[in-house]
Amino acid sequence: MIPRLAPDPQDASLVNEYLVAVAKAGFAGDISADRSVQVVFATDNSIYELAPKAVLFPRSSDDVSVALRLLAQPAFRNVKLAARGGGTGTNGQSLSDGVVLDISRYLNGILEINAKEGWVRVQAGVVKDQLNAALQTHGMFFAPELSTSNRATIGGMINTDASGQGSCLYGKTRDHVLELTSVLSDGTLWTSRPLDDLQLEHAKRAPGIVGDIHRVIDQLHRDNAAAIERQFPKLNRCLTGYDLAHIRSGEGRFNLNSVLCGSEGTLAVITEAKLRILPIPQHSVLVNVRYENFDACLRDARSLIAFGAASIETVDSKVLGLAQEDIVWDGVKEFFPSVGKEPTRGVNLVEFVGATADEVEAPLTRLVTALEAEGRVAGRLGFTIARGEAAVQRIWQMRKRAVGLLGNMQGDKRPIAFVEDTAVPPENLADYIEEFRAVLDRRGLDYGMFGHVDAGVLHVRPAIDMKAPDQEKLIREITDEVAELTLKYGGLLWGEHGKGVRSEYSPKFFGSLYPVIQAVKQIFDPHNQLNPGKIAAPRGETLLKIDGVPTRGQADRKIPQSVRVVYTDVINCNGNGACYDWDPDTAMCPSWKATRERRHSPKGRAMLTKEWLRQIAANGSNLVSEAQNVRSPSSWRNVPAKVLNSVFHGQRTADFSHEVKEAMDGCLACKSCVGGCPIKVNVPSFRAKFLELYHSRYLRPPKDWLVANLEGMLPLLAAAPRLVNAVLRAPPVKGALRALGLVDLPLLSGLELDREMAVRGLSFATPGVLASMSTEQKQHSVIIVQDAFTSFYETRLVLDTLDLLSGLGFNPLLSVYRPNGKPLHVHGFLKRFGKTARSQTEQLNACAALGIPLVGIDPSMTLTFRSEYVEALGPRAVPKVQLLQEWLATRAPTGFAATGKRYVLLPHCTERATAQGSLQNWIAIFSALGLRLDVIASGCCGMAGTYGHETRNVRTSRAIFDMSWRRHIDDTRPEEELLATGYSCRSQAKRFAKVALRHPVQVLLQHLREFQPEKSLPKPGFKSIQET
Repeated sequence: MIPRLAPDPQDASLVNEYLVAVAKAGFAGDISADRSVQVVFATDNSIYELAPKAVLFPRSSDDVSVALRLLAQPAFRNVKLAARGGGTGTNGQSLSDGVVLDISRYLNGILEINAKEGWVRVQAGVVKDQLNAALQTHGMFFAPELSTSNRATIGGMINTDASGQGSCLYGKTRDHVLELTSVLSDGTLWTSRPLDDLQLEHAKRAPGIVGDIHRVIDQLHRDNAAAIERQFPKLNRCLTGYDLAHIRSGEGRFNLNSVLCGSEGTLAVITEAKLRILPIPQHSVLVNVRYENFDACLRDARSLIAFGAASIETVDSKVLGLAQEDIVWDGVKEFFPSVGKEPTRGVNLVEFVGATADEVEAPLTRLVTALEAEGRVAGRLGFTIARGEAAVQRIWQMRKRAVGLLGNMQGDKRPIAFVEDTAVPPENLADYIEEFRAVLDRRGLDYGMFGHVDAGVLHVRPAIDMKAPDQEKLIREITDEVAELTLKYGGLLWGEHGKGVRSEYSPKFFGSLYPVIQAVKQIFDPHNQLNPGKIAAPRGETLLKIDGVPTRGQADRKIPQSVRVVYTDVINCNGNGACYDWDPDTAMCPSWKATRERRHSPKGRAMLTKEWLRQIAANGSNLVSEAQNVRSPSSWRNVPAKVLNSVFHGQRTADFSHEVKEAMDGCLACKSCVGGCPIKVNVPSFRAKFLELYHSRYLRPPKDWLVANLEGMLPLLAAAPRLVNAVLRAPPVKGALRALGLVDLPLLSGLELDREMAVRGLSFATPGVLASMSTEQKQHSVIIVQDAFTSFYETRLVLDTLDLLSGLGFNPLLSVYRPNGKPLHVHGFLKRFGKTARSQTEQLNACAALGIPLVGIDPSMTLTFRSEYVEALGPRAVPKVQLLQEWLATRAPTGFAATGKRYVLLPHCTERATAQGSLQNWIAIFSALGLRLDVIASGCCGMAGTYGHETRNVRTSRAIFDMSWRRHIDDTRPEEELLATGYSCRSQAKRFAKVALRHPVQVLLQHLREFQPEKSLPKPGFKSIQET
């Protein structure tokens, strides 16, 4: 039995007093000092881990003003506050052991779009891709491109002065900021914009901190203009934050935003922004040039710049190799062909964009002509061309995933961010990187490289095991050397990802101007309360040091190695935040999107589990032994203690395990994290392990036992379907089930498979039937593997599948029904799941041994064989069970007449996330039969097996459905028909949208019957109870 994890008493009395004062002052947002919230906000995408004492979630700028006004009171001078957006920073910019102000939960509205004048006004918590999705209908976009654009907030971009791909053409975030609305350190709300001299004089005369800031900043610039011009680097990236070099615009106007952009929340809290937007380029093309080595790739970039590309990005062989193991590769592999035995060790991606085709074709023709004429010079191996938005974006998506892909390297040594955004003049880049690589090679480190060669920025991530103290020391050694190297080549240690904890190098790079930077900090934040220790520290205060802030590796050391091996998904989560994807039409983590609670995301659940593992270890328990005890025959002896823990204490007794359980209960086990996360973090896997151990201490609710036993009970219930359905419809039974925690349970179909199979002359795949088959019969046979959902709740679909395969000339057989075990795994009954999996694989292996293909209908149940079964039994023990479309795609007939109707497929999210290539199989099958099928971008339906039937989940389940599926259903045109592959998806659509969606098989069968009316295809013998 696992121990109770009691709260760790912390001295947070001053912060608690502050929180009470904030609440009394009218703060309308959320306030939390829960341990689970502290844990989730303790990390970003950096190597550091620093837990805040509390988190505030403001609903308005007024809330932020309340928080800062109280912070400025003498009683709270020792309270520190750091604003936070998407949490994608790679250098600990938003981490704090004080109070964190999360701007993203509520301040995420797009307030005004003025396409005619070319600007937009947004709240700081708006995600970049969210903004561009809204602007797309106006033909506009917000330019600075980021690899984290699907979760990075506008506020975060402004606070790091973010830039990325295409910065030579579009500049940095600062270049697109027109106005900023900020809350200053005393709570004053101020909107800053470029000011002419008269307006500046008015601002200087403003009372309080506003006037002080304008007077001091203007004077600092005037007094140090010559030194600033001389010392600030002349780079595309220039400086991020406190940029006095650009305090005056080209027209001579005073622009305070040059100081605020990139200030990382150390000067003020930005809540709104007015931004410049641009017309979307109508034409784009990407030339992908391959090289025999990475040095050649970098050196050739200088010659490519001359052709006037919008951007030139580079990727090394390490990233390319990892991309080939990712779901992104299917969409781009045609552009990176292998040539003989010569491996590609580097790629330059050269993009041309324009408003007209001529704007793109003219420079493209010059480049292609040069590449063809010069042949294999400069280490070039060849090139390909991607035309059109779709193809170009697929390649850019691969490039965007580079950071995460590197994090998926195997082993304890993982590529990490600490010197990964250095910037030097582009003409120095190749020589600089040669010396940079030597620094890493001398230490025998592996690493990956990618970046913006046109801007002189290359992202380098050395693979280091931060759990090993001797490896952690390399952070200091390498950073010191790289800092000197960037100075040598006229560059910066921080090109685009902010300074954060690396701020200890500020005096070195600012030189004699550092006191000026200190003065900027002093006038904005006189008591050093806003994100202190970063960028600049007032006189008498200190900056953070890269080896002076706790790291995640230090915390991970506290987890025993034997436990880390079992929970590798948890340990390997690097905090890149891909699971914070804002887009409702992607499969990634629906519970995060619906709740906006970061603990209800894969990263949040991984961080909570990691902390849980640490606390368990600190209490002297070994989880490996605990798991063995849970599965031992003697585990029943713990039942009395579990009753006591649950009945007399339960949720009323503080236990960190309860907080982890709450986060795990929100998981749909949809596997979107596995497909969407570059690290392949598998939440359902470690969730099941957690639940098994949690319930070694606390009793399971009755509904868990009911769900766990459902697969085994269904054959008995199906013997009397009318009676069972009548009972389920009865109000007293509905009320009892609701009390148990279950609602809207589905009804049995009422069709008898045995009788329907007999009508069709079809057989079950029993040992006797299989033994009697000839070799030729086996070659034309296929076995449909039964699952509980389709066999008992959608029997019609099983029969339609058999009819389709028969009509296509195959001999379909139906496997003897045995439970799949998926519900057992979802609820953490791992011992029983293993037993069930072994029973099922024993039957299926016997079938597979005869060479007969095994095929499943429901994606979720079928894909269990590839994941949960493999994890439990090992890959060699599990037979190959294909999705129906994977098997049928290579066998579908051709020559069918085309129809004008358009079919639109909404796939199951597990299918989209973990078997994405199979969706193209459906398109190919429909095309072969003369039908048009489009697979559209869609999110989760919100049902996920029994998740949507649990009373506590209904509200979230509906919210998830409304985000994506309802919109697609409501927008369906008359000439279209929506289809769905998942049983749970069709059930959800029927429940919340009152529509009956067909499975693709049923459309194919209908078309086959219409195309071959003279052929006597099997007809259904009986109507189901549901149909009557």
